[in-house]
Amino acid sequence: MKLSRSTFIVLLIILNIILDQISKILVRLYVIPGSESSIIGDFFTLHNVENSGAFLGMGSDLNPTLRFVFLLALPILVLGYVTIHIIKNKELDKLSLIGFCCIVGGGIANVYDRIMYGSVTDFFHIDLGGVFKTGIFNFADMSVMFGLGLLLFASFKKGKETKNT
Repeated sequence: MKLSRSTFIVLLIILNIILDQISKILVRLYVIPGSESSIIGDFFTLHNVENSGAFLGMGSDLNPTLRFVFLLALPILVLGYVTIHIIKNKELDKLSLIGFCCIVGGGIANVYDRIMYGSVTDFFHIDLGGVFKTGIFNFADMSVMFGLGLLLFASFKKGKETKNT
């Protein structure tokens, strides 16, 4: 059975949201707020942190009106626009389509948290001993970053194919 393109888009977005929300429910239930637990030594740790801002807490100190505009209204408009774009643009290659779906799914999951809880639950942290270190993040953030990576890869791939023809 072959899925229609629109069904594929909707299912991929929903899958991203479900994975993110299940992980956050588990963290809220079983991980003590503010705690830090080892997953793989000090390299990969589990936390339970509520982030009232955006990426790495940016915007958490904005006044409530600006925070509403930049962390809710604007993201909802952008996510809506991107969703319409990927549904209407039948020319998108498969990698770009998957990338956009991951970005939209992750974005919706974090916006949902901001609406329901006033903050986003973050819980993973990577520290490779000064070589590479992240802020605390969640599955939605990973989905967005993975989607961006796919878009970049698809763009480079398309650029190479254009050069070779």
